[in-house]
Parts: sequence; structure tokens; C-alpha cells
Amino acid sequence: MIRFHPTNQTLVSFAEGLTAPNESLLVSAHCDMCDQCATRVAALVESNAEQTFNECIPSQADHALGNMLDAILSRPEASLKRKVIPNQNLLTIDGKEFHLPASLQRLASQVGDWSHLVGKLWQAPVSLGGKNLANFIYMENGGGVPEHTHIGNELTLVINGSFEDELHHYQTGDYLSFNHLYIHTPTSNAKEGCLVFSIIDQPLQFTSGWAKLINPLSHLYFKVSTKL
Repeated sequence: MIRFHPTNQTLVSFAEGLTAPNESLLVSAHCDMCDQCATRVAALVESNAEQTFNECIPSQADHALGNMLDAILSRPEASLKRKVIPNQNLLTIDGKEFHLPASLQRLASQVGDWSHLVGKLWQAPVSLGGKNLANFIYMENGGGVPEHTHIGNELTLVINGSFEDELHHYQTGDYLSFNHLYIHTPTSNAKEGCLVFSIIDQPLQFTSGWAKLINPLSHLYFKVSTKL
């Protein structure tokens, strides 16, 4: 069962088309997996449409309708019929296949090669453009990310499986937002491991053990990766 969702304010902003593109992508993918949030967004979009029409004088109504339809159809809104793109709905690593939410399927051609990081941790970069760094991250059973905090913000969607940290247990469909207030050590003890999609706007800051040695290089890696 999905336990972690975007905030109400985030859903309102998303329905109004006011969220940043990368955040909008994660919210949309979450709505692909969460009927509760998809229904909420659909209701907000409908309410916004009614309010806009009521505020328009008759001569403006047709123009407003055209603009609104163009805006809605150009976005992967949860209220629209979800389109499955052939041959792009699967992500494969080490012989395992994972189904992607519809909103992430268009990224299939932008996923780089999988690389083995440490232990049972794997990463595949995704080119989104701009300054943000996006990755699919796969933790095998017993694998995890060393203890770290966040210089900036991290948005993560659990695609398949589950993981836990010192705070909570997270599972398929959960939408997570972390900032500098969080210090945690994500680990997956699920039999199938855990696949997540994550977007950060600043490098992680490792806070214990040997991983702290990576910190001086993280900014260089972040700059290089954003150019993929």
C-alpha cells in the first residue's frame, strides 16, 4: 500500500501547471501508480477549468477553452488516458525486468548504461537537461546507499520493491522528498531488491565511514553527469 504522497499543495500546484518540470515528472509518475492522487488531480483540474470558464465573459470563453485544452494535452496529466509506449515500458538490469510508470516510459531512450557503484548498489543516469541530476538506482537485497544528507533537495519515487532507513519503510509507489534536514542510510532487505527513480539538484553529502572520502569529488561528478 502506498503511504507517502506529494503534499496537498504540491498536487494543487501540479494541477495548475505551476510545478517545475522535473517535479512535475515525478508527481505525474506517482499518479500513474496511485489512484488516490490521480483522482485528486483530476478533480483539481476540473475545478480549475470550471472556475476559469466562470470568470470569462462569453467572448473570451472559446479562447480560454482552447488555451486550457492545449495546456492539458501537452502534459502527462493523471486525468488523461494513460498511453503505453511499445517497447519502452521495461527497464532491465542483471536479467531483471521492471515495468515503468507511463510518465517515465518516454525516458527509456535517455537512460545511460548501468554502473556498479559499491556493494550491491547500481546506478543508471537519465539525461533530463538542465542542472538537475536524475538516476535510476537499484539496490539488490542487502544493498544500500551509505549514510548521507542532502545539500539541496532530492525527489525519489519507488518504482519496484521496498527499502528502509532510520525513519520509515518505503515501498512501490511511494513519493519521497528529502532535504538537508534528513540524515539517513537507505537499505533494501526486500527479496527482489528495490528500484527507485531519483532527481537531485545538488550532490549528496556522505556523513560517515569511507564514503566521506567521495565528498570532494561529488561536485565534479555532478557537473559531468548533468551533461549526459
